[in-house]
Amino acid sequence: MTDANYAGAPGASPGGLSGNDAGNPEAGVDARIAELEAKLSAAFADAEKLREDWLRAKAETDNVRRRGQEDVAKTHRFGIEGFAGALLAVKDSLDAALDVENVSVESFKEGVELTSRQLEAVFEKFAVTPIVPEGEKFDPHRHQAISQVPSDAEPGTVVAVLQKGYLLHDRVLRPALVTVAAPRGSEAG
Repeated sequence: MTDANYAGAPGASPGGLSGNDAGNPEAGVDARIAELEAKLSAAFADAEKLREDWLRAKAETDNVRRRGQEDVAKTHRFGIEGFAGALLAVKDSLDAALDVENVSVESFKEGVELTSRQLEAVFEKFAVTPIVPEGEKFDPHRHQAISQVPSDAEPGTVVAVLQKGYLLHDRVLRPALVTVAAPRGSEAG
């Protein structure tokens, strides 16, 4: 039975019933109700399936978010593991130097130089580079001026480095402590 049967379409029997249902008008209505109930049931089943799919997707999204947060926490906690591991060799050298009984000034100096080279190798491996700006124009992003001193150098030029600064890649870990050439004709401050 089609909707045309109920719409008074040509060929429809009087009262919208087909020839088979003409003797029992409730049979057509019951069939239509059964058809609509079946469609409603199918729609509910589809809705439930979509709801279950949505719940699974939501759970997966929550799991991905949680795993991401755990990964970030682990990175924060263990991010310097490689750097710390590389520093252990430097620490071992310092401990060995302290354990030597009869040390001469020369052997002590050689040990310190060796340890310094080990530390420089670790810094190089992890892109930690020194800032040594003597003779350069003062840069407040990389240098920290302690004082200005009279100098023959161009005013605003770094004339002495009191403590090296360091960069990690392009980020300043510690600015270099410097003295800067004072403007000509002014007192040092």
